[in-house]
Amino acid sequence: MGAMTEAASQPQPQRAPLRVAIGGFGAIGSAVARRLDAGIEDLRLTAVSARDREKAKARMAGFSVRVPVVPLGELAAAADVVLECAPAAVFLEVARPTLEAGRIFMPLSVGSLLSHPELVELARAHGARILVPTGALIGLDAVRAAAEGVIRSARMVTRKPPRGLEGAPYLVERGISLDGLNGPLKVFDGSAREGARGFPANVNVAAALSLAGIGPDETRLEIWADPGLSRNVHRIEVEADSARFSMEIENVPSEENPRTGRITALSAIAALRALVSPLKVGT
Repeated sequence: MGAMTEAASQPQPQRAPLRVAIGGFGAIGSAVARRLDAGIEDLRLTAVSARDREKAKARMAGFSVRVPVVPLGELAAAADVVLECAPAAVFLEVARPTLEAGRIFMPLSVGSLLSHPELVELARAHGARILVPTGALIGLDAVRAAAEGVIRSARMVTRKPPRGLEGAPYLVERGISLDGLNGPLKVFDGSAREGARGFPANVNVAAALSLAGIGPDETRLEIWADPGLSRNVHRIEVEADSARFSMEIENVPSEENPRTGRITALSAIAALRALVSPLKVGT
């Protein structure tokens, strides 16, 4: 007993910090990088990737440790976890090498997962994991729990200031202009899959909701441009055999990128912290 007590009292060896690389160094990526650089126990920033390498290096001014700026395909070699917050057009350049290397892939361009379901099988084949942060939404824990039973319907209504929807492919293809809008305008009503395709920079939240619940074809989505808003508003309504619930969140837009909310970067930080924390609250 004495020997066992003595052994138990010995200090346990410290584990190496989880290495984190960030693909995309804009508003979200740089915010997460700053928090990691400031210090989160058992997490360490090891690399970033950006289209403009010089701009990325400038963003790291004031960092305690400046990490290398590498091509997207080389992030996995420098990390245990790769956080993707890049434009949807380069999603696969981050995703495939990360999964093939057997790493944890944490995507924020969740809508791109709907177009590439084969990535789940790629992760399985290489022992990798795809972990989707909650992002700018609310209540995904409740949706995931309800999905263990039967969800009869899931609907999301997104309302944004017009400038937060500018440039969306769906609007451009249909010649829909939001200039001079003087009242709320519904610009989309369809499935989450269709919405993610037409608004790739705007409704990753709808993609996350669909993946947590009844899928992208059954999850319904409305998108409104509302000049009376200064915040991005998301409301979800779920009808299930276990519960009926509705939730709404008003996100403060990022100063640098009005298409996304400030809380998105904080959600990514919380998801990273959960990987190493001895206590995790939530499903």
